[in-house]
Amino acid sequence: MASSPSPAGLEPFRHPALFYRGMDEYLAGTLPFIEEGLAAGEPVAVAVPGAQLEALRAGLGAAAPRVRLLDMTRAGRNPGRILPGVLFAFADEHRDAEFVRIIGEPIWAGRSEVEYPACVQHEALINHAFTGRSVEILCPYDVAALPADVLEDAERTHPTLIDPAGPRYSSRYAPDDVLADYNRALSAPPEAPTLLVDAPTLASARAFALAEARRAGLEPDRADDFELAVNELVTNSIEHARSRSVLRVWVEDGHLVGEASDTGRLDDLLAGRRPAPPEQSRGRGLLLVNHLADLVRIHRSARGTTIRIYMKL
Repeated sequence: MASSPSPAGLEPFRHPALFYRGMDEYLAGTLPFIEEGLAAGEPVAVAVPGAQLEALRAGLGAAAPRVRLLDMTRAGRNPGRILPGVLFAFADEHRDAEFVRIIGEPIWAGRSEVEYPACVQHEALINHAFTGRSVEILCPYDVAALPADVLEDAERTHPTLIDPAGPRYSSRYAPDDVLADYNRALSAPPEAPTLLVDAPTLASARAFALAEARRAGLEPDRADDFELAVNELVTNSIEHARSRSVLRVWVEDGHLVGEASDTGRLDDLLAGRRPAPPEQSRGRGLLLVNHLADLVRIHRSARGTTIRIYMKL
């Protein structure tokens, strides 16, 4: 499979979606992409679900050690972690390379309805994150297992589509529309324990989060992670939004859920999704939250911002 074309031949960044049906089509669309990169001396990384990862490892044979291989069900369980922890991490490690190739499969049939909005927002944000960089990120989509609306969203978040007939430009490409469409309000259960937090009550917020985590049955280390993540959320509200934070915690579908709402506007769509340089001493809060949580959902409106985290029980 040849590399996908760039619109007008000007943009060095490429972000094609590979539509495949069955493992034969999967390997036919991915192995040549990897092999072309290796033949050209380009760094190559692959982050896909376990079964696909093992098939690619077997298909690469002796060349497999030359490729960064990651299980996306682990590295990308939280879609908010994929940009900083997988894509940026690899591309930035190879900034001196003329071109970098990555296969990333963030959406698979096992994704839940709660996870999906964060997944499709991630796909849309890739286009903003890598504009102007000499990187190609190929995103496979299993057309036999994924619903039609997911495939339609793939056409809206990827400028180029590839199927067995070859590459073509997407007439539906509109990543900013996707970001707006999935910026959905998050409704909390009315009975959820709630705390109003300001600077003098930060310690109370941490104690509240830890107590709720223990009551829900989180393992001790994960309970500490939940406490830390909640502390970062409410501290961000106080310091950056200059607002009190409404903190809610509850259990939902096998997850402990924590939510912080404030009246500030988080306009930076990539907040928490960029790696922090070593010299950066502040501004790591949302990045840390993405690292700790199994899922992060964000809703932005004229009235404020709500950030919700999920941790599996």
